[in-house]
This record gives sequence, C-alpha cells and structure tokens, in this order.
Amino acid sequence: MRRFAFPLCVLSLAACTVGPNYRPPAAGALSVPEAYYNREPQGAPAELAEWWERFDDPLLARLIGEASEGNLDLAQAAARLIQAREALVQARAGLVPSVGASAGAGRDFGPGNDRTSFSAGADASWEVDLFGRIRRGIEASAADAQSVYYDREALRVAIAAEVATNYIQARLAQERLALARDTLAIADDNLQIAGWRVEAGLVSSLDSEQARASRAQTAASIPNIENAFTSATFRLAVLTGRAPGALTGELSEARPIPRGPADVAVGIPADTLRQRPDIRSAERSLAAQTARIGVAQAQLYPALRLSGNIGTSAFSLGGLFEAISGGIFSSLSQTLFDGGRLRSQVRSQQAATEGTLAAYRQSVLTALEDVENALLALRSARERQAQFTIALDAANNSAILARIQYRSGLTDFPQLLETERSLLSARDGLVGSRGDEALALVQLYRALGGGWDPDAAPDIGRTG
Repeated sequence: MRRFAFPLCVLSLAACTVGPNYRPPAAGALSVPEAYYNREPQGAPAELAEWWERFDDPLLARLIGEASEGNLDLAQAAARLIQAREALVQARAGLVPSVGASAGAGRDFGPGNDRTSFSAGADASWEVDLFGRIRRGIEASAADAQSVYYDREALRVAIAAEVATNYIQARLAQERLALARDTLAIADDNLQIAGWRVEAGLVSSLDSEQARASRAQTAASIPNIENAFTSATFRLAVLTGRAPGALTGELSEARPIPRGPADVAVGIPADTLRQRPDIRSAERSLAAQTARIGVAQAQLYPALRLSGNIGTSAFSLGGLFEAISGGIFSSLSQTLFDGGRLRSQVRSQQAATEGTLAAYRQSVLTALEDVENALLALRSARERQAQFTIALDAANNSAILARIQYRSGLTDFPQLLETERSLLSARDGLVGSRGDEALALVQLYRALGGGWDPDAAPDIGRTG
C-alpha cells in the first residue's frame, strides 16, 4: 500500500482550489428597487425577443432581420466570440498532460564506419493543479466567453433599436415633407390672392411681399427635410451591411409612421436585470475577475510538475524496439523571495475585482435609468399628442375663417399669416409627437433588453 501514498497525496492536494468562490451579488446589494418610479408593476413583461413585430410593419421587420444577418459590427462580435471560445479550449488544455513524439534516422560515412541508425522516442509532462491555478484560469476563461456572448447580444439589441429608430425617422421625414408641400401650396395660393388684391388696389404691395417671403421660407424648409429622409435611408443601408443609397429607392414610397402597441408591460426592475444582455455581460466579467484572484493566489503556493520520457535507438528498423529506455521525473518548485511581486499581483487582482463590481453595479443603475427615461418619454409624447390634436382642430378652424375673411377683405394679411403659422405649428407638432411616441416605444423596448432571446443563450462552460 505504501507505493500508492504519493499518488493519493497528489490527488488530495489537487482537490484544493485557493481564491474566493464567486457568488452573484444579490439584488439588494445592487440598489435594485421593487418597482419602477414611473409606473406600477404590470405583471410579467411582454414578449420582447421580436418586439418589432408589434409595430405591424413588414418592411421594418424585414430590415431588422437583414441587419441581424448582415451587420458588420455583429460580424466582428461573432469573430470575438469565436476567439473567446478558443481561449477557453486553450485554458482547459492545461488540465491534461502534454505529450510529444520524435523519430529520426541517420547514416554515417567513413572508413570502417558506414552504417545507418534509427531512433524513436516520446515524452510527456503534466502540471499537477495542486492549488487550482489552472482550474481558476478555466473558470475565468469560461466567464470571459460568456461575457463576450452577451456583448454580442447587447449589440444585436442596440442594432435592432437603431434600425427601428432610423426607419421611424425616415417615415417622420416623409410626413413632414408632405406637410411642407401642402403648406407650400397654400403659400402659393396666398401669394396669388395677395397679388390680385394689390392689382385691384385693395391693399398695398406689402401684402404681396409678405406672402412672397412666407412662401420662400416654406420652400426653404423642404431641402432639410429631404436630407433628413435620405440620411436615415443611408444609415439603414449601412446597418444592413450595404452601401449608402441601396435602400433609398425602396423607401421612397411614403408610408405612415409605424404605430406600436398602446401599452407595454414593463414588469419589475428585477425582470430587466435578467433580460438585458449588457447586465449579464457585466456580471460574467465580475465572475471572471473574481476567478483571477484565485489564479494569482495559487502562484504563492508550490507547483508540482511530472514528466517522463521513453526512447529507443538501433542500427536497423527490425531492432528498433529491442532495447527501450525511459524515465519518470517529478519536480516541486516554490518561490521563496520575489520582492513582494506575487502578493502584489494578488492585491492588484482584488482591486480589479472591486472595480469590476462597481462597473456591474453601474450597469444595473444605468439600465434602470434607461427604463425610467423611456417611460417618461413615452408618457410625454402621448400627452403632447393629445394636446396637439386639440390645437390642430382649433388652428384649422381659425385658418379657414381667416382665409375667408381675407378673401372678403375683412382682415389683413398679417392676421392670415399668423393663423396659418399656428396651423402649421399644430400640424407639425402632431406629426412630431406621433414620431416621438414611436421612438419612445423603441427606446423602451431597448431599455428593457428586447431584441434577443435569453432562453436561447448557450451554456459556454459555466463554472461560476
């Protein structure tokens, strides 16, 4: 039994892993409230994986799908994920022995020494993971790979929201462009009426000049609106992995601003923490950094390495395996003095972990802030939309009356201009508030972490 004492001792030591065992921080330690400030809990959040389907716009859904497949930022993120997974494979390789083999043949020439020789050999080495340095390294690499995966999904969430934002802005520009052209037609009509009244001697040329100035100001706004539409289509093309202008023609046919659902169940803040991939990424980064404390601490303890070799040589292939020799070796190393370098590395990793914890807490608070701001923006847009609806009705009635009175000579041209400016402001405000409502919904879905499926997340060597 004595001959098994050393192997059993090695196995018992190898079960020791130094460093802190990671535990995710509790919600209370992250300052997570029980409910959102702006809204009472409404049960479980709505389906968020493909939230754009709730806007009932097939073209929008198609563009988001194309961006998910063709976006070049996502392609870069996918490459980084492959690298992280391969780094995990490399870390796991440290648990198994490294084995090598060699073979050779040679021939000597000379008087009385003309012969051929052959040799073959193999060697192996293995570091016994006495204090868990390798295992903690694997734990860190696994958590890093998980973090990179969540980073990719966070990018997917952001890109889906950016596509929707630019699509809404393109449709908003189209509605504003139609409004500007309608206003320009009215300005042309006013200019014509003012011209007739000046020719008839009913008014001075001041009316005609004011009408001309108003018409020019309206016409001057159109190029900026057209630029806003074109810029949005350029961005959409790049987001889907195509050159600017590739989608401009397809989007040129005017369509209304997509209207989302009347309400969105946001659930409780804890739901957002589970849903948002950027928070999951921050949590996995904390797990990886915690494991690196163990890697640094293991450097303070002895390292045991086992190695062995086997080989043979002969002057003929037939006799190559007649005489085989080999050996088994073990070495134990321990740093006795290094000027405090290894202990400093431990303290450095502990400080880095504190910083990563702070970053994780910050990501949680930022996520909650994003949701609160999105709820505020949505509420504000809907309140303004209700008021602009009232304003538009009143301004439209005033403009009709002012136009009739001006034609009849019962009011002057400045009064007509003022009522029509009020009408334009109300129409533009209503269109803008509709666009703001749609944009706020997109902002809310992004803040809630919509755009990916948390249940589809692969298990990339989870050890924490």
